[in-house]
Amino acid sequence: METGSNGSVTHRGNAKGDRSRQEITRIAIDCFAKYGFQGTSVDRIARMAGVTKGAIYYHFRDKEDLLIATVADRISAFETVVQHACEDLAPDRALARIAEINIEQARSNDQARFVITLMVEAIDTNAGVSAQLRDMMRRFRGFIRDMITEGQRLGVFVPEADAQAVASTYTSTILGAQIQFYQDPERFRFDEAITAWLSPLLSSLVVEPPRADASRN
Repeated sequence: METGSNGSVTHRGNAKGDRSRQEITRIAIDCFAKYGFQGTSVDRIARMAGVTKGAIYYHFRDKEDLLIATVADRISAFETVVQHACEDLAPDRALARIAEINIEQARSNDQARFVITLMVEAIDTNAGVSAQLRDMMRRFRGFIRDMITEGQRLGVFVPEADAQAVASTYTSTILGAQIQFYQDPERFRFDEAITAWLSPLLSSLVVEPPRADASRN
């Protein structure tokens, strides 16, 4: 047994033990997403996962340790998806692809809702989780900022754009749209809202190609 970098207890084990931990984490994410931290018990997670409480305590010290581990796993998975999806894409297309990923994940399962739920709940109740989520948001804004800066270096984006401000606005809009979708999935038109915001944003960022008549002068 050893302590991971996020403070959680980990165990050196076999493949079966690793699969057990992954399954517990997956079920815990679903439970925390639906019921929040306070509404989720170790008993509930064990019952949903089809394991004993002892199996959970073999991998995790307590419910908070399990929560921290699930947050770390979820953040890592999201960041990996985003990074891989943006490889070899032009900066403007990458910005659009990130928005698409957020829509896809919000519609596909409860794991994206899990992060939003905890982001609200952990503000005043769990310093460890709050720090993880704050760091995730900072990395996400930094990722977008660097993408804008690289686009400016390549001549794809206009040089006068404030990369940090664009990154902050981008993050706030995506997050706000997700919250509205989770609160009112039947009436909030997630895809249309993102498209209506993203199109003018890209239009303001992308350098217009020279007009044909101007090139002849």
